[in-house]
Amino acid sequence: MDIVILLIPIAIILAGVAIWAFFWSVNSGQFDDLDSPAHRILYDDDEELIPKEARQKGGPAPTDDGEQDSR
Repeated sequence: MDIVILLIPIAIILAGVAIWAFFWSVNSGQFDDLDSPAHRILYDDDEELIPKEARQKGGPAPTDDGEQDSR
């Protein structure tokens, strides 16, 4: 039973730190934009990996076997 005297204040302090950290992150803007980081992965800077023929606008990109994609 003596350990309860030590564990209850430690639990209260840890809960207080967690609540403080949550409110600090909300006030500092950590949760303002939740969608952009998830969409940012779709816009990689891999332009140099795309062949020149596939970069031209308006036409479908060639497939691996040399034929035009029919989409």
